[in-house]
Amino acid sequence: MSLLGDGLRLAVGTVTAVPIRPPALVDSRRAGVAMTLAPLAVLPLGICAGLLIWLGTAVAAPPLVLAALTIGLVALGSRAIHLDGLADTADGLTASYNRAKALEIMTRGNTGPAGAATLVLVLLVQTASLASIVDRPWAPVLVGTLVLISRGALAGACVRGIAAARPGGLGATVAGTVSRPVAAVVGVLLLAAGYGVAVLGEMPWWQGPLAVLVAGCAVAALLRRCVVRLGGVTGDVLGACVEVAFAGLLVVMSAG
Repeated sequence: MSLLGDGLRLAVGTVTAVPIRPPALVDSRRAGVAMTLAPLAVLPLGICAGLLIWLGTAVAAPPLVLAALTIGLVALGSRAIHLDGLADTADGLTASYNRAKALEIMTRGNTGPAGAATLVLVLLVQTASLASIVDRPWAPVLVGTLVLISRGALAGACVRGIAAARPGGLGATVAGTVSRPVAAVVGVLLLAAGYGVAVLGEMPWWQGPLAVLVAGCAVAALLRRCVVRLGGVTGDVLGACVEVAFAGLLVVMSAG
């Protein structure tokens, strides 16, 4: 199996609930390809989200209800692993300043008060923001594209120079596997996609790129905190980056 094919299979199997044959080999090169191709891997999920927006609009569903259903669909399509990562990361970062204890808390699998509060807050922000853009021109394409763009956070979180917080697990497999030039190219493509959907949605042309930049800054701030407190990234941190990026994109795109 080719490097590209294995990488795409790894990406689909990691970030979506789509059943797919596992890659023949998993190594650092294929892990880097997987994190780079994560936006493409969720294309079926983006299409499904767009179709739901289109159907809901066609039957005049209340915007808030439609937004909540779409956020739920996106979570279901990824097995809610990113939301789980967000909750575990919040619990780890708020539980203890001891690195080992914080990492141990993140592996327990239960959700503490900080994780629960973070989940509620982020989901409320995502749902409320999405509700204000479901009636925009070309809203199905806009929403579906934002789902794809948010997964671009994985390439930035796995850029070379950011270590894994602990051995083993997804974080150790993918940490530092994306070269800086590749991450830069991904960033430019995400900015272009943001520009495209802003124009399509009849927004100011700069609103899309600004949304991508804001999401990127939010992810960078989270990564910096995790590197300082945890020593690097874990699979949970990667999931948290995706959810934070999605929330940032939706907030900026809903403005105006």
